[in-house]
Amino acid sequence: MAVEGQVIGVHTVESWKEHLQRGNDTKKLIVVDFTASWCGPCRFIAPLLAEIAKNTPEVIFLKVDVDELKTVAEEWSIEAMPTFLFLKEGNLVDKVVGAQKEELELTLAKHLSVAAA
Repeated sequence: MAVEGQVIGVHTVESWKEHLQRGNDTKKLIVVDFTASWCGPCRFIAPLLAEIAKNTPEVIFLKVDVDELKTVAEEWSIEAMPTFLFLKEGNLVDKVVGAQKEELELTLAKHLSVAAA
C-alpha cells in the first residue's frame, strides 16, 4: 500500500499498473523517478527526492529501476537517468531529465498550483 510522504519503489509491472490506477482514481499527480543502481546522479538526487516527497504528501512519488522494469522504461521512452515523469490521470504532463533539484521543484510547484486552481 502506498504510504504518503515517501518515494515508493516499484518492482513489478503489476505494481506499476496498480500505482498508475491509484493515481487515476484519486486524480493525484504522480511523479516517477526512472533511476538505475549504477547511476551516480540518481544516487545524488534520491535523498533530495525523498525530502520533497516528505513535504508533498498530496503527490504520489514512484521510483522505477530501468534495469529491473525494462518494459516500463521502454514504454515511456526513457533514455537517460534520472528522468522524472509527471503523470496526471495516466497522461504525461511534464518531464525533467537529469538530477536537477531546482527544475524538479519548479515543475512540481507548477503542477501543484494548477491542481489547486
